[in-house]
Amino acid sequence: MENKIVAKNLNLWYGEKQALKNIDLDIKEKSITAFIGPSGCGKSTFLKTLNRMNDYVDNIRIEGDVILDGENIYADGVDTTILRKKVGMVFQQPNPFPMTIYDNVAYGPRIHGIKDRKTLDKIVEESLKDAALYDEVKDRLHTNALGLSGGQQQRLCIARCLAVEPEVILLDEPTSALDPISTLKIEELLMELKAKYTIAIVTHNMQQASRIADYTAFFLIGEMIEYGKTDDLFSRPQDERTENYITGRFG
Repeated sequence: MENKIVAKNLNLWYGEKQALKNIDLDIKEKSITAFIGPSGCGKSTFLKTLNRMNDYVDNIRIEGDVILDGENIYADGVDTTILRKKVGMVFQQPNPFPMTIYDNVAYGPRIHGIKDRKTLDKIVEESLKDAALYDEVKDRLHTNALGLSGGQQQRLCIARCLAVEPEVILLDEPTSALDPISTLKIEELLMELKAKYTIAIVTHNMQQASRIADYTAFFLIGEMIEYGKTDDLFSRPQDERTENYITGRFG
């Protein structure tokens, strides 16, 4: 598989505290890569470096490179609006806007200049279908999105991400607030979406990583300890710390 994103010698500090230490990691195109590890070990911080969401954090310093399709996203002059259109993000808590289901999905395309109603209708329908939500909401597109269940809200957030035609989808523990049935729907959805998109997901749920990820990276105290094919990492870990974590000895 081709590399979609390559992190090279990536270091990040919050003030004096170093949160990421010399991260080297390749994310393969049209696959699911999971980041696992204990709380506070740098997984979400690393995920946010991949579309520069950390730019919003005060007193942050980043060294190293993140290469997306051969271009360094931290180079001078990079348009972060275009970057975040290409590399979308779905957060831990579902965060639909307080507007209709339709307007939630149409929001991004409108921001990027699409005004034609027929075009927007098509984008909304296709995005909701791709997010496995359309059949559940097609008769209430113009009702408030906050009336959806938690699992539906999270799929709506995925549809909102898909509506701007990203190439990469970043997900930060997208099922941690959901019940098991909603979690299963999201996992099945991600397995389908990887045919068209490159997906990176932070998860505390090792079973989830083993079920859906093609590749898994284990993080510990700001370092990326081990990375490889998911089956190999879970069945034949190369580092004792990885083995201790996946067998429940700590974490």
